[in-house]
Amino acid sequence: MTTLEGSVALVTGGSRGIGKALVAALYERGAKKVYATARDPRTITHPDAVPLALEVSDPASVAAAAAQAQDVTVLINNAGASVNANFLDSPVEDVRREFETNFFGPLLVTRAFVPVLERNGGGHILNFHSVLSWVGLAGSYSASKAAFWSQTNSLRLDLRPRGIEVTGLHVGYVDTDMTAKVDAPKSTPESVAAQALDGIESGAFEVLADDISRQVKAGLSADLAALYPQLAA
Repeated sequence: MTTLEGSVALVTGGSRGIGKALVAALYERGAKKVYATARDPRTITHPDAVPLALEVSDPASVAAAAAQAQDVTVLINNAGASVNANFLDSPVEDVRREFETNFFGPLLVTRAFVPVLERNGGGHILNFHSVLSWVGLAGSYSASKAAFWSQTNSLRLDLRPRGIEVTGLHVGYVDTDMTAKVDAPKSTPESVAAQALDGIESGAFEVLADDISRQVKAGLSADLAALYPQLAA
């Protein structure tokens, strides 16, 4: 289990939405320092956060951020994109762009910070997935999050012997800019952030942050028509 009090955390995508809520919640739980990253660090508004420029899909940017944040003990891979490219009609480059941000981006960040976590005595990584990791309803977004879920499961096995725990978080709709046009029940960023940090502190392998995530995960062993009703027509 990981103690957040006195920790040094880095949150990718820390300027808004869930990332912004995480930065605030980490300080509320006694974190000593929180690096909040964004493409433009001037968008970081928390008065105590350490703004850090980061483009997760750019290896040079990732290396520069890791060089500046050598005291990190908790890494939170929150940054993501929602392109939702259709596999048949959208440009393949749109699919690649989604994977660059949602799969390769956190992989680059994790690879850069694992040596930092190790030098600091071990630590914790939290990866943000989605209920759409398990349901292919959003084209390239679903596929990239499914791949990221698999990456998390592999990293958990690889990193545990090195003293680094890994938690994956799944959630449905959250009241952020990304879902502004969605008319459906939504969790608050603060609720998701609180559950995510509870998962870190309890050493949970996975956090299912809302009812739809719990329902879908429980239904993965059922017939595919239970998840995709159109197949039963």
